[in-house]
Amino acid sequence: MASRRGYLTGFILASVLMALATFLVSSHALPPFALLLAIMACAGFAVIAQVYFLLHIDISEHNIWNTVALVAFVPLFVITIGLTWWMFSQLYLRTMPSIPGMPGMH
Repeated sequence: MASRRGYLTGFILASVLMALATFLVSSHALPPFALLLAIMACAGFAVIAQVYFLLHIDISEHNIWNTVALVAFVPLFVITIGLTWWMFSQLYLRTMPSIPGMPGMH
């Protein structure tokens, strides 16, 4: 059941993780690849905290259809974002004028 404590816990946990990611980026505390991994970890844990504490989706029998909907949604979301990125990167390569002397450009 929804409770004030659950909502507050989820909000605080997600806020702390986002503040940590913001601090890591603004302070340049890690090398670029490690920074990317740390940001992805913070975002992943924040999403999990929000799904569990704010949306109350878990693997219990009571929430089985909400869990099934989430499991179906996540791959479709990732595919949609990936295909959109691919489409715009290809569009950029095909429509932007080439710059003389730039490696990798046509």
